[in-house]
Amino acid sequence: MNSAVAERVAPALPGKILVAVDRSATSQHAIAYSGHIVAPGGIIRLVSVAENPRTLVPAGSLVSRALEAARAELLQDAHDALANAAEILTGYGVQVETEAIDLSTRGGDVVGALIDAAHAWGADLIVTGAHQHHGLLRWVEGAVAAPLARLSPCPILIVPATGNADACSLPRRILFAVDGSEQATQALRYGARFTTPDASVRAIYVVDRSVRLSDLVPIDVLEDAFVDEGERALAAAGHLLSDVSGRSGTELVRTGRTGDDIAHAIVREAASWQADMIVMGSHGRRGMVRWMLGSVAERVARLTPVPLLLVHGGQT
Repeated sequence: MNSAVAERVAPALPGKILVAVDRSATSQHAIAYSGHIVAPGGIIRLVSVAENPRTLVPAGSLVSRALEAARAELLQDAHDALANAAEILTGYGVQVETEAIDLSTRGGDVVGALIDAAHAWGADLIVTGAHQHHGLLRWVEGAVAAPLARLSPCPILIVPATGNADACSLPRRILFAVDGSEQATQALRYGARFTTPDASVRAIYVVDRSVRLSDLVPIDVLEDAFVDEGERALAAAGHLLSDVSGRSGTELVRTGRTGDDIAHAIVREAASWQADMIVMGSHGRRGMVRWMLGSVAERVARLTPVPLLLVHGGQT
């Protein structure tokens, strides 16, 4: 690779990473991963939320003294989680800040508390484990009324419990799932910030052959339309990726005709190509494929064994 390309792909890593913390093993994995992807001289802010015991038990089942004891225990758990998280980051050479949020005094819920904290602090990226005790993944799954990725002031990186957070300092093989939307293009641009001069990058477009609208459109015409759109999306993505890495490529991928979907195809391709990060928009085209939050992004978040970076419009 020539020096001009190497200069272009120098990582523009996030300088302010907010990590949602609890005492689970998946949270600890996310904490360690964040230490690898923060910019030199950056700050990692560890935030743990102590829930309000009044929201966790039936009304009236706890007297005032018991409520206060429960609140104290939840708040102590939050502080203990922060102390353990800060210890994990010892030796990473990053500045660490901690914040415990007590919902008993603040009000609201965990989702709102973390989003407010990220907004107030001006976070560049939120990092969370995939199966945290407070169910951060359920925000992506749509169980909370306001989806996290739509409310968040910055992109979100979901780190699963599988894999080794200490395997490498930065992802070396990044898979971008594109669908021809502006959101996917913005996700591609943001994800390119994590590339290094020797990183391999690949964009895929999935043709969903399991979608059948044959009562409205002939099957062959529908599939041909997907292929045409995919080729255009990959051409644009390939041009952008060639500017950030000398090891770039694109691929048109097809689902099976039955028992398959776009999310499974993305995760299969990531595994086959040995990707160590997937990047995609949290919202996408509103046409036939419907790459929207709560659909493809939701299922990929549940299935992926590697970190998933979700970006929506305006976050690049």
